[in-house]
Amino acid sequence: MNGATTSGELRAHNRVRLLRAVHDCGATRTRSQLTRDLRLARGTASVLVAGLVEDALLHEEPAPEHGRGRPTLVPGPHPRGPLALAVDVREDAWELAACELGGRATVLAVRPHDGTPEDALGSLGEAIAAERERLGHRVIGAGVALAGPVRHGGLVDIAHLSWRSVDVPHLLGLAPPAAGAAGGGGPVVVGNDTAFAAVAEARRGRLRGVRMGLHLHVDFDLGGVLVVDGRPLGGASGTGAEFGHMPLTGGERTCMCGAIGCWGMDVGANALLRHVGLAAGGGRGREQAEHVLATSEEAVAANARALGRGIAALVNAHDPEAVTLSGHGVELYERAGDILMAACEPGLMAIRREHPPRIEGSALGWRGSLLGAMESVFDAFLTPEGLDRWRANHSDQARDTPDRRNVMNSTLPGESPP
Repeated sequence: MNGATTSGELRAHNRVRLLRAVHDCGATRTRSQLTRDLRLARGTASVLVAGLVEDALLHEEPAPEHGRGRPTLVPGPHPRGPLALAVDVREDAWELAACELGGRATVLAVRPHDGTPEDALGSLGEAIAAERERLGHRVIGAGVALAGPVRHGGLVDIAHLSWRSVDVPHLLGLAPPAAGAAGGGGPVVVGNDTAFAAVAEARRGRLRGVRMGLHLHVDFDLGGVLVVDGRPLGGASGTGAEFGHMPLTGGERTCMCGAIGCWGMDVGANALLRHVGLAAGGGRGREQAEHVLATSEEAVAANARALGRGIAALVNAHDPEAVTLSGHGVELYERAGDILMAACEPGLMAIRREHPPRIEGSALGWRGSLLGAMESVFDAFLTPEGLDRWRANHSDQARDTPDRRNVMNSTLPGESPP
């Protein structure tokens, strides 16, 4: 039940449903397909689309291929439509993108930082403020992914950077919009990079349609989260499922988080660097870690074995249908998948071994955290209230869409274009 009791409420509900469907399918389905998927009458769908076009939310283009008769139209983002700013704050750099309805992303800026909260978040806040000013009311919010647990209110801890209770919204210095206001750049949503990557994988990747999944993101450190019905489980304070800080591989090294034997000490860029005797920690040495990953079979094998053993423990505990790996996890699986599986299988309970979950690299590679940050903004926008605020202000949005460059062409160190 949608809760609508009047014709106006039903129309508002269907406007959101239609926009959500366009967004979730990547703006690839025709109006006829969407009408059928949403079980709308053709006349109702036509009226809804016309209204959304008038409100600068949708724009229709002919389908690339169609049969005889009238061209089939595909609803997609309006050229003056809403934009979500999405940010992936890695340990040594941040990347800022503008994302349209449907998920197409344009990289706006990439900047290295020195690993301190002030340098990373101060410069990022200035960049977001500049884009808010440039794009005006088109900006509906900003999603910021960070490589550490994020408590409610935007406090983040990144152990290997020595960040403790860092107030992200404060350091970004972005004034929140006034209550009920449509301007002001929309809300700023701060979240964990692995949780955001898991959301993106559930919406646009290999966890789509999976009821119970496990997503692991490998960068300098290792993060993991359980995904249930498309949503990562965040815990009571938002910091749950810190699988990288569980003693899953029998190590005895003290982690910077304060625990002993964390799984993340044995998997990721820091582990690769330590394996060959290079300095690790502090978010430095990405290029060196990439070189180790490409040249040291021994270091890769050690990472893959530790990753496989930890996966076995989590599979025994949670019984997921699928396990997906992003970041360096994709490369580890591609280079040493047989070693990973050989380490995982003996650790599985007999009942798990009979029907093991599929394990595979993410379909999104390094893009997941950024796209998940985007999803957090559109989730807040695609509501009747969000569309009402947009409608009240859309006449002020005659701004150009940024040049469209897919986020896969990112220039962040350590990322390879397709």
